[in-house]
Amino acid sequence: MKQAAITGEKIATLVDKDIPRLQEGWALVKIMSAPICAEYKEFVRGHRSDCLGHEAAGEVVEVAPGSKVKVGDRVVVMPQYPCGECEYCIAGDYIYCEHTLNYSAATMAQYIAKPSFLLPKIPDGVSYDEAALACCGLGPSYGALRKMGGDAFGVLLITGLGPVGIGALVNAKFRGARVIAVEMNPYRTHLAMELGADEIVDPRDPDTSANIKALTGGHGPDWGIDCSGVVAAHRLLIDAVRRVGKIAFVGECGAETPLRISQDMLRKGLHLIGNWHYNLNDFPNIMQVIQKSPVATQMITHRLPMSQIQQAFEISSGQNSAKIILHPWE
Repeated sequence: MKQAAITGEKIATLVDKDIPRLQEGWALVKIMSAPICAEYKEFVRGHRSDCLGHEAAGEVVEVAPGSKVKVGDRVVVMPQYPCGECEYCIAGDYIYCEHTLNYSAATMAQYIAKPSFLLPKIPDGVSYDEAALACCGLGPSYGALRKMGGDAFGVLLITGLGPVGIGALVNAKFRGARVIAVEMNPYRTHLAMELGADEIVDPRDPDTSANIKALTGGHGPDWGIDCSGVVAAHRLLIDAVRRVGKIAFVGECGAETPLRISQDMLRKGLHLIGNWHYNLNDFPNIMQVIQKSPVATQMITHRLPMSQIQQAFEISSGQNSAKIILHPWE
């Protein structure tokens, strides 16, 4: 089978791999739609890898004994390889499994083997491209909003309007929330306004926090979601969100964010939440967003054959895109 690989600095190609074998309870999926997430960072750095991607949608073509799906099922391929037996997996919070399997596989490929419990079925009428948004496109922010209780009665502040931030905007507007976003990329700010952002603030303005509070009657937004992974954005959320507000961090960050326990937490009463994904039991609700939101599919700005993986990573690294979908069989 064909599989995408990064072979050097800003160089990507396709390589040949064996079709994976199944374990008990697993299924083999023919991947039809494979979104790009943050893999472009490895492309820019030249980190060599032939195991790219962690989200997809496709068709079950083979099953092992004990499988929960059948051949012909249209499914979403959820990330990771959790054990399926611990308390987190049983509760649907498989993403936090402490006993993940010693197994890795790519979704930027023509086939993938997965434990069948990680293959929820796609409803009729939803395309593979649309269904693939149920992973990193909409998933992290959906889980964050669910934990924070974001709804039509408050204001959400989003920092960073990359694909995950655009997904947060789609989820928030579906819930009826007013959205203030922080972004300076012209392409992304334009797309966000088309998708329903109420206000967009430039983070380069030294009065950004004060400007955000002015837009909310001086109190600050009710909730905040960071999708940038930038320390300055973390501090902006902590400073701008109102007292007793809630902030969720979904953007990966390798740096340390300064936090003042007394001033930020005790006296302001903030609730800080980390969120990686969403509970698997909420999959039907994510599908409702995809089916009923008038703007969800506009998150997909590019569809490319996987044979054009070099061009796809160049577009992704240029950051003039939202969700890019690869088609492995083209």
